[in-house]
Amino acid sequence: MKVSARCPNPSPFPPLARWPLRVRGSEAVPVRAPHVRRNASPGAPVQIAVEGCMHGELDKVYDTLRRLEEAEGIKIDLLLCCGDFQSVRNETDLQCLNVPQKFRSMNSFWKYYSGQAVAPYPTIFIGGNHEASNYLWELYYGGWAAPNIYFLGFAGVVKFGNIRIGHYERPPYNEDTIRSVYHVRHYDVLKLMHVKEPVDIFLSHDWPLGITEYGDWQKLVRVKKHFEEEVNNRTLGSKPAAEILDKLKPPYWFSAHLHCKFPAIIQHGEGGPTTKFLALDKCLPRRDFLQVIDIPSSPGPYEIQYDEEWLAITRKFNSVFPLTQMRFTMRGEQLDTEEDRKWVRSKLNTRGAKPFDFVQTAPSFDPSRRVSNHSIPVPCRNPQTESFLQLLGLPYLLDSSSSDGMPLRNSLSLLLILRVEFRVGADRNESSSQPGYMPDDDIELPDDDEDALEDDE
Repeated sequence: MKVSARCPNPSPFPPLARWPLRVRGSEAVPVRAPHVRRNASPGAPVQIAVEGCMHGELDKVYDTLRRLEEAEGIKIDLLLCCGDFQSVRNETDLQCLNVPQKFRSMNSFWKYYSGQAVAPYPTIFIGGNHEASNYLWELYYGGWAAPNIYFLGFAGVVKFGNIRIGHYERPPYNEDTIRSVYHVRHYDVLKLMHVKEPVDIFLSHDWPLGITEYGDWQKLVRVKKHFEEEVNNRTLGSKPAAEILDKLKPPYWFSAHLHCKFPAIIQHGEGGPTTKFLALDKCLPRRDFLQVIDIPSSPGPYEIQYDEEWLAITRKFNSVFPLTQMRFTMRGEQLDTEEDRKWVRSKLNTRGAKPFDFVQTAPSFDPSRRVSNHSIPVPCRNPQTESFLQLLGLPYLLDSSSSDGMPLRNSLSLLLILRVEFRVGADRNESSSQPGYMPDDDIELPDDDEDALEDDE
């Protein structure tokens, strides 16, 4: 990243006090209460809650936000989730969840998918390395995973009011599919590098490479001792995410993945803009998994909408969507998207910018019915995705046959359906296509009081 001097002890976000409420059972989790900043500027700012790794605990996070609203006298307008959301609809999805068998649990997303419960806040989430990727692949370009719960896609930008929210995600992968994953990842990064208009908030599951240099890394390695070697060798984090950070320079960047809180301030060149970075933990008692910020915005109503510039970029790049495991070269120069943008603007003026309606594409979990035969699903054509592509005048390529006759669903089913291993090394260091391994610190383990050696400050 092209940045100026280090900021060894930044404090871009207020310190968190302990959550004062005592709760038990499946109710709100006793957490450190996020400090809510008051904005004295005219007009009410948008109150945005940001959560780290969801791990399917929607009930607990929503209940915590309700109690926070009561305690602070505020109204949360939007919830952002930084990955490992685990949008598991049924037992079949559960078999596709990228976690060890003994840690698989239905949790609570299925209630919101089925309509048994309704998300009390507009929710935008991104994927992580522990997902049921068969469902997310249906919504590659983004879409409603459940009513009022929006998946931002594998890369994307949407608007909430006039606030632009962007995202980069790397798909999970195993040794057999590293090459095709590299192509998909590079394709998504290249699209994001064509974003020219300012992005207010950016989300990534993994941290940008080198971000620890701009925060209190000494405290980090005291809490997470097994990070010390990677921090010292500057290999902790994602290189593509660092490149996007350097290009877009958003005021806010939020991540998760490493199950700890870590703030930093990045100064982009002398006199340039700054980015306030914050990594958050997962939803557990006494963990820093939640932060509330307020963002100045034009008067509402606030709703999730398509972003004109991103739709133009998507339309421009659709013809080079990576369809196979064959190696190919994508040039890095900037492409002109102005004509595509005019075309998109005309379409949005006619139709409007609201995303297409949610549609169920699989049965929901029924706790009263036991299913013993779990077949591995093939991602279906989600009507939302089909309508989205029709809006942009684009063909459906997510399951098309490649030029060599190999169906894409055959090559990507290994990548996005079967249980896959997550190789951190290639993504943290280089955009490698070489086989790797799954390090011990990325295996999902049970949590206890000593799990993360959390600092009580």
